[in-house]
Amino acid sequence: MMLSRVAERLFWSARYLERVENTARLVSVYDELLFDLPKDIEITWYNLIEIISGEEEFEQRYKVKDERNVVKFLLADDTNPSSILSSLKMVKENIRTTRDVVPGEMWELICELDLYATQNIKQGINRSGRHMFLNTLIEGCQKIIGLLAGTMSRDSGWHFLIMGRYLERADMNTRILDAATSLITQSAADQGLHLDQVIWSKVLKSQSGYLDYRRSVRTSITGAKVVNFLLNDPFLPRTLTYCVEQIKIAASQLPHAGQGIASLLERLKNNEYTIHSSKDINDKFSEYLNDIQVDIIKLTEQITDNWFQFHPENTA
Repeated sequence: MMLSRVAERLFWSARYLERVENTARLVSVYDELLFDLPKDIEITWYNLIEIISGEEEFEQRYKVKDERNVVKFLLADDTNPSSILSSLKMVKENIRTTRDVVPGEMWELICELDLYATQNIKQGINRSGRHMFLNTLIEGCQKIIGLLAGTMSRDSGWHFLIMGRYLERADMNTRILDAATSLITQSAADQGLHLDQVIWSKVLKSQSGYLDYRRSVRTSITGAKVVNFLLNDPFLPRTLTYCVEQIKIAASQLPHAGQGIASLLERLKNNEYTIHSSKDINDKFSEYLNDIQVDIIKLTEQITDNWFQFHPENTA
C-alpha cells in the first residue's frame, strides 16, 4: 500500500525531471535552428516563452525579449516554476521525502545533477558553453531514468513515475508541434519554403526522432509526414500515441483507476486529425493541438482526484 502523498510526490518528481530534459532539449535545438536559418528570416527567442505558455510570468520579470533574458528565464529564473533550476529543486525535494520507495542511488544522482546545474548555470546562459551544459543535463536526466528502469520494482511507485513522465512528455510534444506550426503559418510566403526545410528536421531532433523517421517513413522530410509521425507512431517513445499508451498501461495497474481516466485516455488516443499535405498544418491544426493540451490538463486533474486527494482510504 502507498500513501497518496507519496504517490503524488513520485508522480510530480517524474514530471519535473522530464521537464528539465525537455527544456534543455528545447533550448538546444532552438539554438541550432536560429543558427541554420537564413539571416533574413525573423524568428525571435521569445517564441520559446510562448511554447511553454509563460508570457505572463516572463513579462512581469523582464522588459526586453532578447536571447539572454529568455534563456535565463528558462534555465535559471527562480520565479519561473518551470525553469530548469526550479524543476530540479522540486525533483530533489519530492525525492528527499520519498527516498524509501526509490533506489538509493537516485537521491545521489539528483543531488549531483542539481549541484552541477547550480554551479554551471552561467555556462547555459552564455552561448559559448551552452551546448555542453545542456547536453550534460540531458545525459544526467537519462542516467536517472536508466537507473529507475534497471533497478526499480514495478510496483505502484513505478506506475506513478511512468504516468508523470509520459504525461509531461505528451504535453511538450504537442507544444513543440504547435510552435513549429505557428512559425510556418506566420512566416511570409517567400520564407515558407526555407522554414519548412529547416524547422521540421529540428523538430524531429528535439524529440530524438530524426533517425527513426528516416528508418520508418523512408522519405524526405515534410511537415505533413513529420506531424503524422510525431503524433501517431506507436514505437517512438516521444510520440503522442506512445505516451498515451504508456499512461494507459500504468493506470490500469493501479487501484481506483475508474472510468474517468480511461475515457480521457481513449479520447486522447482516438482524437485524430487528418493531415494529407503541409497545407493542412494551419490555424485549425493549432486549435486541435490546443484541445489536446486542455485534455492533458483534465487528465492531470483526474489523476489528482483519483489518487492524490488526502483521504484515509486513498492508497495506491
